[in-house]
Amino acid sequence: MNLKKILITILTSYFILPLSALAKTDYYIPENFPKKYDKEYVTLIAPVYKSVSKEPVIFAAMDMLIGTNGEFSRNAILGNNLSQRPMKVEFKNLSEINEQYANFDALGWKKGKHLYIYINAKHKDAPPGAIAALLSHEALHQDEYNSIAEETYAWTMEAAVWSEILKMYPESNENLHPLVTRENRLKQLFEKGNYSDKYIRKTVQSNKGYVNLPQTSPGFENL
Repeated sequence: MNLKKILITILTSYFILPLSALAKTDYYIPENFPKKYDKEYVTLIAPVYKSVSKEPVIFAAMDMLIGTNGEFSRNAILGNNLSQRPMKVEFKNLSEINEQYANFDALGWKKGKHLYIYINAKHKDAPPGAIAALLSHEALHQDEYNSIAEETYAWTMEAAVWSEILKMYPESNENLHPLVTRENRLKQLFEKGNYSDKYIRKTVQSNKGYVNLPQTSPGFENL
């Protein structure tokens, strides 16, 4: 009788656990994903990004950075950064960190030796291309320091990547989504400045959230 129970336990573990593991990869793919990012492809690339996030939209966004100016940021998120560890990317109610962050689109955060990118939970249904542009910005914040120069560079990177994303995946331009509205605004400033940081810098300098920032920070010594 005891032997029979043992055999049943072994067989149950062998057949049920693998099915349970497979269930975890049965990702839900929203309609606003580019056609390339179907369930099969997202499942295929998931192992590359599982140390960063559990969200398929993050898998797709990270993958969309390949071949763009944001590839540096992609590599940084995967671990080629000052911490030498993969960054953790999460959707979060930012007011839980501090009420003053409630309406921020995202935050780059350092906790101990670990780096995090917290994206406002309201953007969880944003097209992955817009998330990709946002990640290209936030991945540049890798320490506890920040500055006008750093934000100017990060915003300009975001605008440049969004411009590239729209050429590769034009369906990302969901005009009604608030994150897409942000990206298009940055793109307009980028183009107005003849693809430079001229007008983005002015916008950063006038941003009330940056009023107490120094002009430069480590790695961003020049405006």
